[in-house]
Amino acid sequence: MQLVVARIGRAHGIKGEVTVEVRTDEPELRLGPGAVLATDPAARGPLTIETGRVHSGRLLLRFAGVNDRTGAEALRNTLLIAEVDPEELPEDEDEFYDHQLMDLDVVTTDGTEVGRITEISHLPSQDLFIVERPDGSEVMIPFVESIVTEIDLEEQRAVIDPPPGLIDDRAVIASSRDAESAPEGDSESDAQNAPEDDAQDAPEDDAQDAPEGGSTAVRDARSEGDA
Repeated sequence: MQLVVARIGRAHGIKGEVTVEVRTDEPELRLGPGAVLATDPAARGPLTIETGRVHSGRLLLRFAGVNDRTGAEALRNTLLIAEVDPEELPEDEDEFYDHQLMDLDVVTTDGTEVGRITEISHLPSQDLFIVERPDGSEVMIPFVESIVTEIDLEEQRAVIDPPPGLIDDRAVIASSRDAESAPEGDSESDAQNAPEDDAQDAPEDDAQDAPEGGSTAVRDARSEGDA
Protein backbone atom coordinates (compact mmCIF):
# COMPACT_ATOMS: atom_id res chain seq x y z
CA MET A 1 0.00 0.00 0.00
CA GLN A 2 1.26 3.49 -0.88
CA LEU A 3 0.98 6.35 1.61
CA VAL A 4 1.85 10.03 1.21
CA VAL A 5 4.50 10.78 3.83
CA ALA A 6 5.56 14.32 2.88
CA ARG A 7 5.23 17.22 0.48
CA ILE A 8 8.28 19.06 -0.80
CA GLY A 9 8.30 22.80 -0.16
CA ARG A 10 10.66 25.54 -1.25
CA ALA A 11 14.39 25.24 -1.87
CA HIS A 12 16.71 25.99 1.03
CA GLY A 13 20.11 27.43 0.23
CA ILE A 14 22.05 26.69 -2.95
CA LYS A 15 23.14 23.06 -2.44
CA GLY A 16 19.93 21.26 -3.33
CA GLU A 17 18.20 21.07 0.05
CA VAL A 18 14.41 21.44 0.25
CA THR A 19 12.00 22.10 3.09
CA VAL A 20 9.52 19.30 3.70
CA GLU A 21 5.97 19.28 5.04
CA VAL A 22 5.91 16.02 7.00
CA ARG A 23 2.75 13.92 6.75
CA THR A 24 3.80 10.91 8.79
CA ASP A 25 4.16 10.28 12.51
CA GLU A 26 7.33 8.31 11.79
CA PRO A 27 9.60 10.68 9.82
CA GLU A 28 12.75 9.00 11.15
CA LEU A 29 11.55 5.74 9.55
CA ARG A 30 9.94 7.01 6.33
CA LEU A 31 12.21 9.97 5.59
CA GLY A 32 15.62 8.79 6.74
CA PRO A 33 18.79 8.76 4.57
CA GLY A 34 18.68 5.95 2.04
CA ALA A 35 14.87 5.85 1.78
CA VAL A 36 13.61 5.51 -1.78
CA LEU A 37 10.27 7.21 -2.37
CA ALA A 38 7.83 7.31 -5.25
CA THR A 39 6.47 10.71 -6.23
CA ASP A 40 3.38 12.46 -7.46
CA PRO A 41 3.84 13.55 -10.24
CA ALA A 42 5.45 10.18 -10.96
CA ALA A 43 7.85 11.66 -13.55
CA ARG A 44 9.81 13.44 -10.79
CA GLY A 45 10.77 10.22 -9.04
CA PRO A 46 11.67 7.92 -7.60
CA LEU A 47 13.78 10.01 -5.22
CA THR A 48 16.45 8.69 -2.86
CA ILE A 49 17.03 10.68 0.31
CA GLU A 50 20.72 11.49 0.67
CA THR A 51 20.72 13.65 3.81
CA GLY A 52 18.23 15.04 6.28
CA ARG A 53 18.42 17.57 9.11
CA VAL A 54 16.15 19.81 11.18
CA HIS A 55 16.58 23.57 10.79
CA SER A 56 14.45 26.11 12.70
CA GLY A 57 11.88 23.43 13.44
CA ARG A 58 11.54 22.26 9.84
CA LEU A 59 12.89 19.12 8.18
CA LEU A 60 15.33 19.71 5.34
CA LEU A 61 16.12 16.94 2.85
CA ARG A 62 18.56 16.57 0.00
CA PHE A 63 18.02 13.95 -2.67
CA ALA A 64 20.59 12.02 -4.66
CA GLY A 65 21.35 13.80 -7.93
CA VAL A 66 19.86 17.14 -6.80
CA ASN A 67 22.84 19.37 -6.07
CA ASP A 68 21.73 22.94 -6.69
CA ARG A 69 18.88 25.35 -6.03
CA THR A 70 17.47 25.02 -9.56
CA GLY A 71 17.04 21.26 -9.16
CA ALA A 72 15.53 21.71 -5.72
CA GLU A 73 13.00 24.30 -6.94
CA ALA A 74 11.93 21.91 -9.71
CA LEU A 75 10.72 19.48 -7.03
CA ARG A 76 8.50 21.99 -5.26
CA ASN A 77 4.99 20.69 -4.35
CA THR A 78 5.98 17.10 -5.17
CA LEU A 79 4.33 14.50 -2.93
CA LEU A 80 6.61 11.82 -1.48
CA ILE A 81 5.06 8.35 -1.32
CA ALA A 82 6.23 5.37 0.73
CA GLU A 83 5.32 1.73 0.21
CA VAL A 84 3.78 0.40 3.44
CA ASP A 85 2.63 -3.08 4.39
CA PRO A 86 -1.18 -2.87 4.86
CA GLU A 87 -0.85 -5.06 7.98
CA GLU A 88 1.82 -2.86 9.53
CA LEU A 89 0.81 -0.85 12.59
CA PRO A 90 2.48 2.17 14.19
CA GLU A 91 4.66 1.44 17.21
CA ASP A 92 2.53 3.69 19.44
CA GLU A 93 -0.87 2.09 20.11
CA ASP A 94 -2.50 5.54 20.14
CA GLU A 95 -1.34 6.33 16.61
CA PHE A 96 -2.98 5.25 13.37
CA TYR A 97 -2.22 5.35 9.69
CA ASP A 98 -4.69 7.24 7.52
CA HIS A 99 -5.82 4.10 5.72
CA GLN A 100 -6.82 2.56 9.07
CA LEU A 101 -9.12 5.47 9.85
CA MET A 102 -10.72 5.90 6.45
CA ASP A 103 -14.35 4.73 6.22
CA LEU A 104 -14.74 4.24 9.98
CA ASP A 105 -18.27 4.86 11.24
CA VAL A 106 -18.43 7.82 13.63
CA VAL A 107 -20.83 7.63 16.57
CA THR A 108 -21.27 9.66 19.75
CA THR A 109 -20.78 8.16 23.21
CA ASP A 110 -24.54 7.58 23.47
CA GLY A 111 -24.57 5.64 20.19
CA THR A 112 -25.96 8.37 17.92
CA GLU A 113 -24.77 7.94 14.34
CA VAL A 114 -22.79 10.89 12.99
CA GLY A 115 -21.45 9.64 9.68
CA ARG A 116 -18.40 8.10 8.00
CA ILE A 117 -14.79 9.30 7.80
CA THR A 118 -14.01 10.15 4.18
CA GLU A 119 -10.79 12.13 4.57
CA ILE A 120 -8.03 12.92 7.08
CA SER A 121 -6.83 16.52 6.94
CA HIS A 122 -3.36 17.13 8.39
CA LEU A 123 -3.07 20.72 9.61
CA PRO A 124 -0.06 22.28 11.34
CA SER A 125 -1.97 22.52 14.64
CA GLN A 126 -3.89 19.23 14.58
CA ASP A 127 -5.44 16.53 12.42
CA LEU A 128 -9.09 16.64 11.39
CA PHE A 129 -11.56 13.93 10.47
CA ILE A 130 -13.73 14.95 7.52
CA VAL A 131 -16.97 13.10 8.20
CA GLU A 132 -19.76 12.66 5.66
CA ARG A 133 -23.18 12.59 7.29
CA PRO A 134 -26.11 10.48 6.07
CA ASP A 135 -27.66 13.56 4.43
CA GLY A 136 -24.50 14.17 2.39
CA SER A 137 -23.25 17.17 4.39
CA GLU A 138 -19.80 17.19 5.98
CA VAL A 139 -18.53 17.98 9.47
CA MET A 140 -14.93 18.44 10.65
CA ILE A 141 -13.94 16.73 13.88
CA PRO A 142 -10.58 17.49 15.54
CA PHE A 143 -8.65 14.29 16.18
CA VAL A 144 -7.85 15.12 19.81
CA GLU A 145 -8.25 12.92 22.88
CA SER A 146 -10.85 15.17 24.51
CA ILE A 147 -13.20 14.70 21.54
CA VAL A 148 -12.28 11.36 19.94
CA THR A 149 -12.56 9.06 22.93
CA GLU A 150 -12.10 5.71 21.20
CA ILE A 151 -10.90 4.18 17.94
CA ASP A 152 -12.16 0.61 17.59
CA LEU A 153 -10.64 -0.95 14.47
CA GLU A 154 -12.32 -4.31 15.07
CA GLU A 155 -15.77 -2.71 15.14
CA GLN A 156 -14.70 -0.19 12.47
CA ARG A 157 -15.90 2.83 14.40
CA ALA A 158 -14.69 6.03 16.04
CA VAL A 159 -16.47 7.18 19.20
CA ILE A 160 -16.64 10.91 19.86
CA ASP A 161 -17.79 13.15 22.71
CA PRO A 162 -18.35 16.43 20.86
CA PRO A 163 -18.72 19.81 22.58
CA PRO A 164 -22.01 21.67 21.97
CA GLY A 165 -22.24 23.06 18.48
CA LEU A 166 -19.54 20.88 16.88
CA ILE A 167 -21.82 18.48 15.04
CA ASP A 168 -25.26 20.00 15.60
CA ASP A 169 -27.08 23.26 16.25
CA ARG A 170 -27.55 22.83 19.99
CA ALA A 171 -26.02 26.23 20.72
CA VAL A 172 -28.36 27.95 18.26
CA ILE A 173 -31.38 26.00 19.48
CA ALA A 174 -30.65 26.97 23.08
CA SER A 175 -30.48 30.63 22.13
CA SER A 176 -33.77 30.40 20.24
CA ARG A 177 -35.44 28.65 23.14
CA ASP A 178 -34.30 31.38 25.54
CA ALA A 179 -35.70 34.04 23.23
CA GLU A 180 -39.05 32.25 22.90
CA SER A 181 -39.41 31.77 26.66
CA ALA A 182 -38.81 35.44 27.48
CA PRO A 183 -41.98 37.38 28.58
CA GLU A 184 -43.61 39.04 25.59
CA GLY A 185 -43.80 42.44 27.21
CA ASP A 186 -40.16 42.65 28.21
CA SER A 187 -38.84 43.90 24.91
CA GLU A 188 -41.55 46.55 24.55
CA SER A 189 -41.29 47.79 28.12
CA ASP A 190 -37.51 47.98 27.84
CA ALA A 191 -37.81 50.02 24.67
CA GLN A 192 -40.41 52.34 26.23
CA ASN A 193 -38.41 52.85 29.42
CA ALA A 194 -35.10 53.44 27.70
CA PRO A 195 -34.00 57.09 27.96
CA GLU A 196 -34.49 58.88 24.68
CA ASP A 197 -31.26 60.82 25.12
CA ASP A 198 -29.24 57.59 25.22
CA ALA A 199 -30.49 56.54 21.80
CA GLN A 200 -29.94 60.01 20.38
CA ASP A 201 -26.45 60.35 21.84
CA ALA A 202 -25.20 56.89 20.73
CA PRO A 203 -22.17 57.38 18.41
CA GLU A 204 -22.91 56.47 14.81
CA ASP A 205 -19.46 54.93 14.40
CA ASP A 206 -20.23 52.19 16.95
CA ALA A 207 -23.11 50.91 14.82
CA GLN A 208 -21.05 51.06 11.65
CA ASP A 209 -18.09 49.24 13.19
CA ALA A 210 -20.10 46.46 14.87
CA PRO A 211 -19.48 42.96 13.42
CA GLU A 212 -22.23 41.63 11.19
CA GLY A 213 -22.39 38.37 13.13
CA GLY A 214 -20.72 34.99 13.37
CA SER A 215 -20.75 31.72 15.31
CA THR A 216 -17.95 32.50 17.73
CA ALA A 217 -18.99 29.84 20.23
CA VAL A 218 -19.14 27.18 17.54
CA ARG A 219 -15.85 28.27 16.04
CA ASP A 220 -14.11 28.18 19.42
CA ALA A 221 -15.49 24.72 20.09
CA ARG A 222 -14.11 23.41 16.82
CA SER A 223 -10.61 24.64 17.58
CA GLU A 224 -10.51 23.24 21.11
CA GLY A 225 -7.63 20.93 21.89
CA ASP A 226 -4.10 20.35 20.63
CA ALA A 227 -2.93 17.71 18.31
